[in-house]
Amino acid sequence: MTSVAPYPTSASPPPTYGAVLGSRHVTRLLAGTLTGRLPNGMVPVGLVLWITAAGGSLRFAGLLAALYGLASGLSQPVKGRLMDRHGQTLVSAPAVLVNSACLLALTSIGPSGHPATVTTVVTIAGAFTPPLEAGLRALWPTVLTDPEQRRVVQALDTGSQGLIYIAGPLLASLLATRHGPDTALAATAALGLAGTAVVLTAAPSRTWRPASDEAAAGERLMNTGLVRLFTASAGTGFAVGAMNVWAAGLATTTGMPMLSGVLPAAFSIGSFLGGLIYARISWRGPTTAQLLATSALTFLGFLPLIAEPGPRAAIGLSAVPGTFLALVVTNAFNAVGSLAPASRTTEAYAWLILSVGAGQAFGTALASSVASDPHLLSTLPAVGAATAFTVLLLSRRYLGPGRRVGRHRRPRALRTPPRTSPRHKKIPPPARPIGGPGHPILRERLLRRATMPSPRVQLSEGCSQGHEEAPSNAGWRVPLPTERAQAPGDGGVRGPRL
Repeated sequence: MTSVAPYPTSASPPPTYGAVLGSRHVTRLLAGTLTGRLPNGMVPVGLVLWITAAGGSLRFAGLLAALYGLASGLSQPVKGRLMDRHGQTLVSAPAVLVNSACLLALTSIGPSGHPATVTTVVTIAGAFTPPLEAGLRALWPTVLTDPEQRRVVQALDTGSQGLIYIAGPLLASLLATRHGPDTALAATAALGLAGTAVVLTAAPSRTWRPASDEAAAGERLMNTGLVRLFTASAGTGFAVGAMNVWAAGLATTTGMPMLSGVLPAAFSIGSFLGGLIYARISWRGPTTAQLLATSALTFLGFLPLIAEPGPRAAIGLSAVPGTFLALVVTNAFNAVGSLAPASRTTEAYAWLILSVGAGQAFGTALASSVASDPHLLSTLPAVGAATAFTVLLLSRRYLGPGRRVGRHRRPRALRTPPRTSPRHKKIPPPARPIGGPGHPILRERLLRRATMPSPRVQLSEGCSQGHEEAPSNAGWRVPLPTERAQAPGDGGVRGPRL
């Protein structure tokens, strides 16, 4: 397992943001990862504007955006596995080069190019998105050895992910409006290259290698805990995808198109604030308990949306489930780190990212199919969150230990044995004395003397001849224990006992 502790919290005050961000490499890795992942939020919007600006079909533009995200998500576990085997540089560097080259090639092909060619180039670009998020999660245990500092930086990392999907679409729209869609795609490629270069040239990324675990090398990645955790994460992603469609539906119903962007932005801002709050509070309890609690709060946060609130109330209510979403994702990454083999942590993180993305895509598709029913549409986010909480509740014994070692409880191995009363105390049997019959030492002596060549002295014969001299002990043979029983006619004479 990785060094991510199953109990990442303690009762001591959490480190400050300044202390964590001031640690070596932390700010660089965070900033580089956010910059390198901006294309994830820019490419879908940039492709739609690139196609529609030339008079293309909105349906085809949406298909391209969906293919880019699908190819990026499905290729995450493969890239994570390769990263665990060969390091981060040999995987992310070629990936970002191919990704940027494909985005630049689109500007040369043009939106009026053959649809098959454009589709192929977009799919390849999505498949070669660099796995920066999974790689960063694998780097934190080597950058920050203190579990409390890791908890803070992971919460900041999770909360800041929402900013990608706020700043990315806005930046792509701004560049496409002022300088043209081709410029937006070129700028997207440049930002991906720059951010990835910042991460890969940092010392932790260059020197990172997966933990060598020979015992886990042949062990399969998937276990019961990980499978159920990924299933629950897909439910969380389903809720997010359904909420985006609900925002678009509410914008159509109220005649306020701006709500389709404002509501997801409020959700993302809530996620960022939730990460900040989580990082500043000392949470007591194991990761499993925190995961259950935050998942339940996320479900409760989606419930007010079923009442179909008005536009103003919807903006404020959208931030509530987003606040708890950052907490759910942070604890999910912590749980994956404690359940996955040490030599396959990056791949496990990539599977978690894929689970959330696949759930989000399924939620978007299902919500789009029932968009004509506003009431049913408003219930889908809560259904996804309820599914995630139910799966976690039924799987809690597979996700890790259920109790945290606190100040008033010591590990079982360190506890003093319970006191027992004398009447219940088990007294060991006394050792047999060396001279007792059947003792191993006595038996060895008897056998050694039995093999001596000295003649046997019969005490009765010596007495009958009138010898007054007492026989020497050197001529005696000590009889074996089996010979000590009085035989008939031996006169009752026995050999001396030791």
